Amino acid sequence: MSKNLTTREEDYSKWYNELVVKADLAENSAVRGCMVIKPYGYAIWEKMQAELDKKFKETGHENAYFPLFVPKSMFEAEEKNAEGFAKECAVVTHYRLKNDPDNPGKLMVDPNAKLEEELIVRPTSEAIIWSTYKGWVQSYRDLPLLINQWANVVRWEMRTRLFLRTAEFLWQEGHTAHATKKEAVAESVQMMHVYADFAENFMAMPVVKGVKSESERFAGAEETYCIEALMQDGKALQAGTSHFLGQNFAKAFDVKFANAEGSQEYVWGTSWGVSTRLMGALIMTHSDDKGLVLPPTLAPIQIVIVPIYKNDEEFEAVSAVANTLVSQFKKLSLSVKFDNRTTQKPGFKFAEWELKGVPVRIAIGPKDLQNGTFEVARRDNLSKEIVLKDEIVNHVSDLLDTIQAALFNKALDYRNTHITEVETFDEFKEVLDNKGGFISAHWDGTAESEEKIKELTKATIRCIALDRKEEAGSCVFTGNPSQGRVLFAKAY
Repeated sequence: MSKNLTTREEDYSKWYNELVVKADLAENSAVRGCMVIKPYGYAIWEKMQAELDKKFKETGHENAYFPLFVPKSMFEAEEKNAEGFAKECAVVTHYRLKNDPDNPGKLMVDPNAKLEEELIVRPTSEAIIWSTYKGWVQSYRDLPLLINQWANVVRWEMRTRLFLRTAEFLWQEGHTAHATKKEAVAESVQMMHVYADFAENFMAMPVVKGVKSESERFAGAEETYCIEALMQDGKALQAGTSHFLGQNFAKAFDVKFANAEGSQEYVWGTSWGVSTRLMGALIMTHSDDKGLVLPPTLAPIQIVIVPIYKNDEEFEAVSAVANTLVSQFKKLSLSVKFDNRTTQKPGFKFAEWELKGVPVRIAIGPKDLQNGTFEVARRDNLSKEIVLKDEIVNHVSDLLDTIQAALFNKALDYRNTHITEVETFDEFKEVLDNKGGFISAHWDGTAESEEKIKELTKATIRCIALDRKEEAGSCVFTGNPSQGRVLFAKAY
């Protein structure tokens, strides 16, 4: 089967969908709107998961696991949260099937097995977790409660796209309880910074840190902190969110604690999460028309060695050198694969590993053995060089760091050249239609003008950047006074 991709310029959406499938990351499943994450794709997610989990534990969090099902009455307890997710909920109404008397060999829902109370398949876990926290928190000595969960959730999406939006997806969700508002806000901000550090230093993906407008906040939150990334097609992608929940869920589920003076107070809460949507962000930030481009920190295979030979004797000689090289790289904790398949030619292997985004490829043939050199190819810029045998291990180790930095800098340059300040609504629309990216514009702070801009252009306020300058101006849409610029974009 040809592995040629539709180019990004031809059809960005088609390019993305083809790449996910052809690079063996994921595929659509037999269940509508759901995906199968294949081993190569899951290996990348595992690397993401391991690094994030390490960061969570370094900041004092522990992992736990809570039920998939949430009783409807419990889900309804925090009204804003329930309303926000109501349209996406999958609901369990019965607990048993039985043989269909009218259709032999078929099953039907047993009408006598109706649940006394319907169960919501979790779209998010605030309700079940806060109902549990009521029994865990009694005194200020029980706080802070710093819990994270790795889980799957279900949101009944009508239009799905692999990794970016599926009916079921994998994620982590942190849920913390604190004695004071100050501590809870500090936790929300801290986790936004943890996500930003991961995105920039491991995904090589620059992000803007900020807060959401009131209209874009998480349902049930008093403030939503976010990291926003920019994809190669000029669309934004929300890469992670951290929510200051105030006392909304504590009051809904009566989670109180006795303070040092013995008085009862409601706790202050946060929740924060990232999902397999990060896989989509990783693909769209770096990849090209030849396939995946993976940063070395997250590549399942960092180095691939491809043998060049004409006969068994040459294959054996090349293999001996390659296997020694494999051992040397493994001692440095680098992931390396010697592609010694005899069923495929080198050209096929080169194309396959380019498609799968392996950062460094080493080719070894009889001439290399004679000359004491190796051919080293970089996936990020497709350049090649000849490296001496005695220098190869240190050279490739350093090269991986170089590639990591180069990918970040390339993405940062693209992002920075695609933040455009505009003064008028005509400029706003012109940039949106012809250039894309983030549009930095004054906004009067009202939900009405925000909604009207969205209705007319499909652009939303991605975030109010934390580092924005407070400057008086006029709203790009209404002309009313504005306290500063916000970032608009079309988004995934």
